[in-house]
This record gives sequence, structure tokens and C-alpha cells, in this order.
Amino acid sequence: MELTPYVDLLRRELAVAADAGGDDARALAERLTAPLESAIRLTLLEALSAATAEITRDLAPGSVHLRLRGRDPDFVVTPARPAPEAPEEPVPAPPAPTFDESGGGTSRINVRLPDELKARIEEAAGQERLSVNAWLVRAAAAALEPGRNATSGHRATGHGQRFTGWVR
Repeated sequence: MELTPYVDLLRRELAVAADAGGDDARALAERLTAPLESAIRLTLLEALSAATAEITRDLAPGSVHLRLRGRDPDFVVTPARPAPEAPEEPVPAPPAPTFDESGGGTSRINVRLPDELKARIEEAAGQERLSVNAWLVRAAAAALEPGRNATSGHRATGHGQRFTGWVR
């Protein structure tokens, strides 16, 4: 991106404003425009840098970076990585734990999770091709049923510290 047209525009605007002040103001404006060019360029770069930071925040996990090439800024856009392609054949999900649904409908609850835990839950649900809600229902039901493996839904059997069941 070339900054020269913007710097020239500010120089012209300053000259127009100085014309209203008479010959002395016009002469002062002409003397100030050359030294002000560096300050104008720096101010424009700071504004562009702030804009790229704001865009990066909204674009995450992609990003925008501002780099200088000579005296002019250059934008480098890094798009978010595409999600890995799903395998051609769907992987069957392990059976969900059973629990008594005779109580009727469903209930809604709000859960506050640390961001890192939420991301891990979303990743685990995606790997099992489940919605986050279905994954959480399965994990909660498995946690409440003694002897069940929370991640697989299968009953764990064994003695002492040895367990058998689904493994991913």
C-alpha cells in the first residue's frame, strides 16, 4: 500500500487551510509540510497497525500483519487453516450409555467452562462426529453410571487397576 497519495492529500489540505490565513500562513505551511511528512507517515502506520490488530482479533485463528517495504506498508493475510477433511467412510460412534429417559422431556442448563476445556470438548465431540450437546450428555450419563467408561460408553470390567473397554 502506498502512503504517498494520502500524505500528498494532507499537504494539499494544509495548503488550502493556510491560504485562509494570508501570505505568512501560506509560507509557514510550505516550510512545515516537508518535515511533517515523516510524522504523517508514522501516524498513518500506527492507525494501520491498530486496524490490523483489530481485524486479526475478529479473524482469529487467521491473522493480518503489517510489514514495511521501504517506506510503505504491506499487508500479509494468513487465513485460518482449513479443517481436516473427514474420512470417506463414516466412523461408527460407540454406543451411548443407557439411562432412564422415562422422566419425560429434556431440561436446559447453562454451564460455564474454561475456554481451554470448551475447546477440548468441541474437539472430542468432532472426533466422535457428535454435537457438543450429545457428547456432554453421553459424558454426564457415563459419569453417573458406576463401572462405565466415560469416553467410550462401554462398561469397564477388570480387577484392581486393570480395565477393558473401547479405546480410541
